[in-house]
Amino acid sequence: MNTQPLVIFGASGHAKVILDIAEKQGSWNILGLLDSYRPKGFELLGYSVLGSTEALADLLAAHPDLQVFIAIGDNHNRERIAIELRASYPFIRFATLIHPGAHVARVVSIGEGTVIMPGAVVNNDSRIGEFVIINTNACVEHDGNMEDFSSLAQSVTLGGNCHIGRSSAIAIGATLKHGIQIGEHTVVGAGSLVLENIEPYSVAYGTPAKKVRSREKGERYL
Repeated sequence: MNTQPLVIFGASGHAKVILDIAEKQGSWNILGLLDSYRPKGFELLGYSVLGSTEALADLLAAHPDLQVFIAIGDNHNRERIAIELRASYPFIRFATLIHPGAHVARVVSIGEGTVIMPGAVVNNDSRIGEFVIINTNACVEHDGNMEDFSSLAQSVTLGGNCHIGRSSAIAIGATLKHGIQIGEHTVVGAGSLVLENIEPYSVAYGTPAKKVRSREKGERYL
């Protein structure tokens, strides 16, 4: 079986999960990792850091069919890096990774740079944008819409027709009832039960979830 060259951007805990998914897919030749905060040669699960972002030019020259995956859990930082890489390398390709243990229905659109982790479910007529994270055992029911750079943490459940705005994060174990709209750059706290729409640039949590304060774009939440 032919494999395609892949490099992972990031060398932290999130990258460990990404490496496992890429290995399980069996269609990738993982060349190594890129990370600006780890020394060259640092190893993660047997894969070496090849350098920082600057090393990507040589990798792309040596492997014209190379794909990159940004293994950064924070939505804002993942977006920043994706924008920088596309500006520097206009023809760069980003991998989409789907664990074999995930269930993705037949009629689903998935953007590049997205990961769907083990045990996750994405049901029919859902739209998953670019650079989205659907974490372990999370569920996107029918007609769901996750905009670019948004994320679901472990065991999040979205009822049908839910909409998650750009760069918004739904934390571990939260549940959204059918038809809920979450605005952009919003964080919903762990274990929350969301029964009403949450406006953009908000932090909300509780049972039922309520907005507790406003939030700035890029504000740290992990």
